[in-house]
Amino acid sequence: MTKTFLLLQLDSEGAPYSEVAEILENLGFRPETEGYDFVYDWGRDASVSEVLGLADRIQEALRGQRVYFRIESTDE
Repeated sequence: MTKTFLLLQLDSEGAPYSEVAEILENLGFRPETEGYDFVYDWGRDASVSEVLGLADRIQEALRGQRVYFRIESTDE
């Protein structure tokens, strides 16, 4: 099953972390404690195009918030 991990870098002049967390949780992410900030559990194997689509949705949702992010997906 695929999991997509998200690592954030926030700008001190951007949105507060609590607002960013709410945006991401509305996309289906949950907080993660081991090396990443959030994880999206697909509950199944996801294709590369699906993961890229998720990255597009993250970018759109965070537009204007002054947040940089990195995603990494694994099949466990």
